[in-house]
Amino acid sequence: MGTDARSTDTASTDADGDGPRGPARPGRHTSPIRVVRRPAAVAALVAGLIVAGVGVAGLTAASRTGHPATHIAPISPGAFAPIPKGKWAAVPPAVTRSVAEPVSLVIPAIDVSTRLIHLGVTSTGALQVPTSTAVAGWYTGSPRPGEPGGAVIAGHVDSVAGPGVFVRLRMLKPGEKVYVRRADGTLAVFTVTEVDSYPKSGFPTSAVYGPTPNAQLRLITCGGTFDPTTHHYLSNTIAYASLAS
Repeated sequence: MGTDARSTDTASTDADGDGPRGPARPGRHTSPIRVVRRPAAVAALVAGLIVAGVGVAGLTAASRTGHPATHIAPISPGAFAPIPKGKWAAVPPAVTRSVAEPVSLVIPAIDVSTRLIHLGVTSTGALQVPTSTAVAGWYTGSPRPGEPGGAVIAGHVDSVAGPGVFVRLRMLKPGEKVYVRRADGTLAVFTVTEVDSYPKSGFPTSAVYGPTPNAQLRLITCGGTFDPTTHHYLSNTIAYASLAS
């Protein structure tokens, strides 16, 4: 479902400081995610997640006391989300552009199981973010998961209410699986290849939004040090994954 997300915590950052900025809501932090508009594939770069308040928001870093939720309990054995059942979708030929839209996401290794909403861009060019910290969203300007290119899914790390859907994203390890259920019932299965943290000034725009020779996935949230003065995280955590064959 298409959603004009208005949240109090954002998934990423205005990497180069060139994105539009709006007023920040007191007591909350917002950070933009860099987006790329693609007429046919991936084209013009748009400054990513911006600092915003009422109109555009991102993944909140503050807890109820105005401090980040830093004490996240590790996942204990037996507490993982169940692996979805179903036949794995095959890697499509490079010319294929007809896979169904994503509807849900499961990452057993970090206990993520969430529906996916649609994310677009706001009138200021910032990536919309989920209205709830409990769900993630697929950026509709990126490929559908399983199509050639890098599909982008963003989620909150935390908020004043507590941990967000991607609070443990930084704990993902290469080789772990990410499962995306699509509207036609097919399951796109991705293998994590890398998880990195980047300062806002060094957001890897081309790596996240640039063309790729195969089907890939990028999961994005806030990360790094929390600045209690600006109520922003200073970095972004990004997990990269490739469609399993």
